[in-house]
Amino acid sequence: MASKEATKQLIKDSISFNKVMVFSKSFCPYCKRTKKVLDDLAVEYSTMELDERDDGSMIQDIMLEMTGARSVPRVFINGKFVGGSDETLRLHSEGKLIKLIKA
Repeated sequence: MASKEATKQLIKDSISFNKVMVFSKSFCPYCKRTKKVLDDLAVEYSTMELDERDDGSMIQDIMLEMTGARSVPRVFINGKFVGGSDETLRLHSEGKLIKLIKA
C-alpha cells in the first residue's frame, strides 16, 4: 500500500488535474445522486471509487483532514471543495453549480 504522503499527492493531483473531481463509492446512493446531476448537466468529471481501491479508507481519512468529513461523495470543482451530495444538489437547484463549473 502507498504511503500516506504518496496518497495525499495522488488526491491533490486528482483534484488539480480534473475540473470536477468526485470521491465516491460505487454503491452509495448519495454518490449516485450526485453523479446523476453531473451527468444530466453533461459535465465532464472524474471519479475515484474508494470502495474499489485498497487505499480507500486512507483516502477517506485524508478527506477528513482536508474537508472535515470522511463521508462520500466529496466534490471538488476547479480545485475547491464544494461539499457532499446535499451541498452539490443545493448549488444545482440554485443554478450555481453549472456557473461554478464553467468559471
